[in-house]
Amino acid sequence: DGFRTSHEVGKIEPISDETIRALVDDKYLIAFRKNALSPDRPFIRGTAQNPDVFFQAREACTPFHAAVPAIVQSVMDRFAVQTGRSYRLFDYYGAKDAERVIVIMGSGAEAAEEAVDALVRAGEKVGMVKVRLYRPFDSKAFLAALPTTLKSMAILDRCKEPGGAGEPLYQDIMTVLAENTGKLPFAATSVIGGRYGLSSKEFTPAMVKGVFDELSKPSPKNHFTIGINDDVSHTSLDYDPEFSTEDPKTVRALFYGLGSDGTVGANKNSIKIIGTETPNYAQGYFVYDSKKSGSMTTSHLRFGPNPIRSTYLITKASFVACHNFSFLEKMNVLEAAMPGAVFLLNSEYSAAEVWDKLPRSTQEQMLRKKIEFYVIDGYKVAREAGMGSRINTIMQTCFFAISGVLPREEAIAQIKKAIQKTYGKRGESVVQKNFAAVDHALAHLEKVELPSAASSDFDLVPFISAKAPAFVRNVLGQIAAGQGDSIPVSAIPAGGTFPTGTAQWEKRNIAQFIPAWDKELCIQCGKCVMVCPHAVIRAKVYSGDLAQDAPPTFQWAKPKWKGMEQDRYTLQVAPEDCTGCGLCVEVCPVKNKSDASRKAINMAPQVPLREPERANWEFFLGLPEMNRSRLSHTQVKDIQLLEPLFEFSGACAGCGETPYIKLLTQLFGDRLYISNATGCSSIYGGNLPTTPYTFNAQGRGPTWSNSLFEDNAEFGFGMRAALDQQKAFAETLVTRLAPAIGAELAADLVGATQKTEAEIEKQRERVNALR
Repeated sequence: DGFRTSHEVGKIEPISDETIRALVDDKYLIAFRKNALSPDRPFIRGTAQNPDVFFQAREACTPFHAAVPAIVQSVMDRFAVQTGRSYRLFDYYGAKDAERVIVIMGSGAEAAEEAVDALVRAGEKVGMVKVRLYRPFDSKAFLAALPTTLKSMAILDRCKEPGGAGEPLYQDIMTVLAENTGKLPFAATSVIGGRYGLSSKEFTPAMVKGVFDELSKPSPKNHFTIGINDDVSHTSLDYDPEFSTEDPKTVRALFYGLGSDGTVGANKNSIKIIGTETPNYAQGYFVYDSKKSGSMTTSHLRFGPNPIRSTYLITKASFVACHNFSFLEKMNVLEAAMPGAVFLLNSEYSAAEVWDKLPRSTQEQMLRKKIEFYVIDGYKVAREAGMGSRINTIMQTCFFAISGVLPREEAIAQIKKAIQKTYGKRGESVVQKNFAAVDHALAHLEKVELPSAASSDFDLVPFISAKAPAFVRNVLGQIAAGQGDSIPVSAIPAGGTFPTGTAQWEKRNIAQFIPAWDKELCIQCGKCVMVCPHAVIRAKVYSGDLAQDAPPTFQWAKPKWKGMEQDRYTLQVAPEDCTGCGLCVEVCPVKNKSDASRKAINMAPQVPLREPERANWEFFLGLPEMNRSRLSHTQVKDIQLLEPLFEFSGACAGCGETPYIKLLTQLFGDRLYISNATGCSSIYGGNLPTTPYTFNAQGRGPTWSNSLFEDNAEFGFGMRAALDQQKAFAETLVTRLAPAIGAELAADLVGATQKTEAEIEKQRERVNALR
């Protein structure tokens, strides 16, 4: 519930400081402060209590808890006098003669209120109770809030209590009803409880209607779920997802951006401009992929003349903007577009070229829905303004120009005002670059006239390669495609255990520019391989006879290692996994003597390189890994030839942490236990849909588990202690069973040193023999 609340921007009527001051009685404030710790009036608080008095101490607090509801209601009443806004501990909303009622608290109540309004207008006898004060739970106030006509009631909890007889709100209300049997002011025949919206999962008016529909049945399902497909315990309710309560006067806009391109920040500014500079009500909600920067962000903006209570995502939009062209290759960005909607696309292709670059299904949707289509090369405008890849203010300017929510000049003035406020602390040069981007944006905005028919001979490609294992394709692939809500319960591993080596199947294609190798300049130092945060630059030395079937553009050079002169060296880039951070170019120590701007590795446009480098990468992966015992594990030059077992993570482009993790897996990955502390490392390292830890040809690789940050040291220490205990036990067994095992093998197993790669490999051979 907190996620939905914390990520929403809305237009509110603020309460003045004077009003707040009027609600605070000085005598209570003074008494509170006098109760603080002070050496001038010393006392002890937080004593260790023994069994003889602890129970009594707990009960001594009871009158204070009992007094809370009345105090809260009295403050609510005073608040109503000061502001005109009236609240009760339990607020009823709906038909006065309601027969079906749901009880709910938190942000889900807003969506429920919309549904109740729509159903009451349609003549249905429904209502809802909003819980304002959950605990201490005031039984009398709750019963007083319910209509006397009540026949059936559903209690909704946004949580799951595994093993409990029911969820907390449900259990409290059932207790109240049981304790007041025979004294209830209504004759409810059925009371049921259910779960919704866990982890901020969508909760819509359609789902609310589904709950009300269930209450109409003679025997409604208890302990239900809504919003998922539970094909295991069969708790889920059916509902009609097409049921909508959206206000037709509300403008709905969707923006698909790339994490760190500024889209979310610009849209927050846009909704604030609309909310403050127009009479419209406004709401913004921002959905982030947890892949950090470089992932897709979706901004949901609503604005219109009426208050907005829609605490759920937009599914029908009159304006759609796609700020990264590569999204079009894999997803239907126009799925939510309404007939006649406006579509704004950030495209390196001009209005004359762009149509033939669109997937066929996208073309067909645009024609069928009669989409009004605009393009702009936002990246070109950003580069010319000195803003790199931050296209936010450019796309924001185009949105205001197309939507007409404000006169164009006024909109530009407000955008610049927001830029000054947002970026002023970063220096005047940053502000001026943004101003320049705004000024040049509209000159590059083009309208595309749609042809009469679709013409593309290609269509959307899957998010996950068809070569991937079935679970990766059918489950993780659905999550990657944004269809995770439709995955049934049966498809999810019950114990939370997922396979590793899955990030290799998700080709994100988010980089505009990728590294290109100049083999003539390269000194094969390995620094670019070492620094790459996503393991997309790799090097191998291999026998020349293995390269007979290499693609025509596959490059190689003579290795600069003693004893390897007859082999071949290749530095290869994974074009579809690169994030374009450019660290490899930064770290490269070699410069072209005739052109100081050229290095042994240089950034080049990705699109022309994608197809040939994809083939080169596939061939490169098929080449054998270097014999680890031939390499020094203390020199960067040699380490570059070790296989990384951490690849293509969701870390930010240019991440400073992941090169260290990658290096760890190169050195020790086939015998590595990871006790991970919650933070960035848990999101780029162990986040769904795909994970970057992988395994080698022998099936060995890092094994990983996550722990909260505050107890991570104990978590890892427990792993270490368990391994030490297992090793000691294994040595004891081998020693006792030496006659059966063989004295020589037993002695070698227990006494072998395992410091070098060769020694570790020998021990593995002995363990295999033992098995």
